[in-house]
Amino acid sequence: VQLQASGGGLVQAGGSLRLSCAASGRAFSNCVMGWFRQAPGKEREFVVGISCSGGNTTADSVKGRFTISRDNTKNTVYLQMNSLKPEDTAVYYCAARGSGITVVHTTPRAYIVWGQGTLVTVSS
Repeated sequence: VQLQASGGGLVQAGGSLRLSCAASGRAFSNCVMGWFRQAPGKEREFVVGISCSGGNTTADSVKGRFTISRDNTKNTVYLQMNSLKPEDTAVYYCAARGSGITVVHTTPRAYIVWGQGTLVTVSS
């Protein structure tokens, strides 16, 4: 299974972006997905995750601005980012937990499949 993240770019503060994460390969049954980000010189941090039932878990820093969703027909997870701030600048990664796991975890090491990352830059 591979994850391909896309949609990053340069946006002004207050703007919006939508990131996509497409899964490919063998039948994808890893239904818990998460988005993480890593800014220069900082550790990778949890942003938002979606459980098998569709429930969202969202970091306080992005609550009310970022939303995760999925399209199972396309094996794709989306991250809608609104009201972007300069401090949201980072490389964003999508990740999947193991098959059969149903709940979101906020720790990166709980995720076993990672996309390559897409850079989001928010200018002030």
